[in-house]
Amino acid sequence: MGRTGLSRKELSRVEVMGRVKAGSLRLCEAAEMLGLSYRQSKRIWARYRAGGAKALQHGNCGRVSNRAYGTEFRAAVLKQVKTRYEDFGPTLACEHLASDDGLQVHAETLRRWLKEAGCWQRQRRREPYRQRREAKAHFGELVQLDGSFHQWLEGRGPRGCLMHMVDDATTTAVAWFTAEESIWAAVAVLRRWIERYGVPQALYTDWKNVYVRPPNAQERMRGEPAVTQFGRMCAKLGIEIIAASSPQAKGRVERAHGTHQDRLVKKLRLSGIATYEQANAYLDAHYLAEHNRHYAHAAAAHADYHRRRPTARQLDEVFCLEEERVLSEDWVVRYQNRLLQLERPSRPRIPAKSRVMVRENQAGETAIHYRDHHLLFREVKPASKELSEGRGAAPSPAPPSPKPKSCTPSPNHPWRRNRYQQMKTPIFSAAW
Repeated sequence: MGRTGLSRKELSRVEVMGRVKAGSLRLCEAAEMLGLSYRQSKRIWARYRAGGAKALQHGNCGRVSNRAYGTEFRAAVLKQVKTRYEDFGPTLACEHLASDDGLQVHAETLRRWLKEAGCWQRQRRREPYRQRREAKAHFGELVQLDGSFHQWLEGRGPRGCLMHMVDDATTTAVAWFTAEESIWAAVAVLRRWIERYGVPQALYTDWKNVYVRPPNAQERMRGEPAVTQFGRMCAKLGIEIIAASSPQAKGRVERAHGTHQDRLVKKLRLSGIATYEQANAYLDAHYLAEHNRHYAHAAAAHADYHRRRPTARQLDEVFCLEEERVLSEDWVVRYQNRLLQLERPSRPRIPAKSRVMVRENQAGETAIHYRDHHLLFREVKPASKELSEGRGAAPSPAPPSPKPKSCTPSPNHPWRRNRYQQMKTPIFSAAW
């Protein structure tokens, strides 16, 4: 059975058409924002006026395609390809599947299945052609994000990282000092951008594991996309992450790093700032406003492509680390070497071995959720051995083990005397 609610694309269309209805966005600008033609946007606008958000839902929502292959057939095809035709292309593999195995499948369908399973990738025969990319036309359409490590305080403090966001259309900047380029550092500067301007359409980053990562073996086998914690947070906000393959691809933020490493370092020196807490306060109070007045310019198009600003509570719910854990039979969740004992809820009834979601915010506060329900818990300490000498006293050393007794008989042992007599007595007597 397919989905029953609105997809992310349909929700985006609902939001944009709502802005058209409110008069803050023209229909032609809505078409560009949604990536549609003007005629198609007119059809969507007519459906929205007639039936509201529900009218933008696809008509086949919740239905299974009549042409869809069965899951067992797909598993059999992929198993046969991995066993016999691992180095075959999709077209050649389809021919042998039909002639040798009796499995009829279209080449493009097999190509899609193999790409989803991570079993096939087209080999390029030549170097890709690259050309200079034009700047985006709308404010908030694309924002570049990167971190710059530098001796920002010179000899007055340690080396730090300036998390920096630059709008591709206007070069408007937001920055924040952190110790490392981590998940929470990226969250800190992104949250400041959202609170100031709104939710951007896309982020342009590099291939650091903070933002994007390659899929592991299990994800390639199951055909699942590789998503980082920061990528999951951006997906909840509807932000697309685009990874740049070279520093030149996101040249605006890279060139801005050089500007800050020259101007900002000198301004911090003149202000006598010796800590990064003071430097962040200086950024918000003076430097960023002056920098944007000097370097930012108007976008080519007037429309603002930022989405509405979420509330502080909504941002708190989005910017959390999430990890799935299995509930033990005694209702204990193990997380980060901690034992979290769930309180017995009246509802819902949670069976053992269920999967729960553990969420942790930047302050280290932990919450446990089962489906849509918040669960109460308390942390328990692992059992420890009681000290024999009393609470807090060091245990006395163990007594030395007794020396093992020698098994060698003494010289006057009866066994030795009897043995000596037997050696002196001849075995065969003369009378015999």
